[in-house]
Amino acid sequence: MRFHSPQKLKTIADLIGSEFVGPEDFEILGTNEIHMVKPGDIVFVNHPKYYDKALNSAATIILIDKKVECPEGKALLVSDDPFRDFNKINTHFTRIYNFTEELHDVEIGEGTRIHPSAVIGNNVKIGKNSLIFPNVVIGDRIEIGDNVIIQAGTVLGGDAFYYRKLNGNFDRLISVGNVIIENNVEIGNNCTIDRGVTDSTVIGEGSVLDNQIQIGHDTVIGKKCLIASQVGIAGCCVIGDEVTLWGQVGIASGNKIESGSVILGKTGVNRDLKKGTYIGMFAEDFKGYLKKEVKLRNLK
Repeated sequence: MRFHSPQKLKTIADLIGSEFVGPEDFEILGTNEIHMVKPGDIVFVNHPKYYDKALNSAATIILIDKKVECPEGKALLVSDDPFRDFNKINTHFTRIYNFTEELHDVEIGEGTRIHPSAVIGNNVKIGKNSLIFPNVVIGDRIEIGDNVIIQAGTVLGGDAFYYRKLNGNFDRLISVGNVIIENNVEIGNNCTIDRGVTDSTVIGEGSVLDNQIQIGHDTVIGKKCLIASQVGIAGCCVIGDEVTLWGQVGIASGNKIESGSVILGKTGVNRDLKKGTYIGMFAEDFKGYLKKEVKLRNLK
């Protein structure tokens, strides 16, 4: 999430009531998750296991639960609860409407048709010659390109599935990101595409999605991908261009699949994959899998 204007370290520290390490006027441009951070971003960390990853990331401001040595050129915000304060910062700079206020700031391009039963949030942009079917839900800040088809019952911009356990209950990390649907995308019936926690979930130009597909927060899908029914993609994945995912493929969070890959039906992906064709619970190379099957069947 980018702030509307740069903020100062002391301003953010005062907002959340934290200590800080670094110059008072150290510039802050926004917030982001560890997978997506850029210089000028705040990233939060609340477990020693991940201190090094956060401190050595591209982020230049680390919201942390313990005062540690600050890397050169960076700053710290020292909080007793970074998760809570990350939410506080995000919701201070991005208002959460949750369909509780009337429609406003919606841009709809020439030739676009929207069924009257569709529900559209605030600050939404829809390009030219797009078609929105009945009972589609489009959340706040969603951006949809030209020549896009979104079929009935699909939901764009639901909350990220991102929680921590706190006092025996689940505490949500509030989503302030969005969804970007690029030009010439087709999305089938009853798909659910979650908005980013602090960044964008992206469906690349020319991609086609079948029915009943779940795409998690901050995942980026490349151009001209083909995704069949009941595929589930967790958050923060990166799918290259022209990737084919057949029915009921499941992809764990944070994994990358190179452009041109084919993932056959019911395959589970729990690691990064180079370009190739894969099958099976742990995404085996398809040719290797066939050779293994031949050997097993020839055993006497």
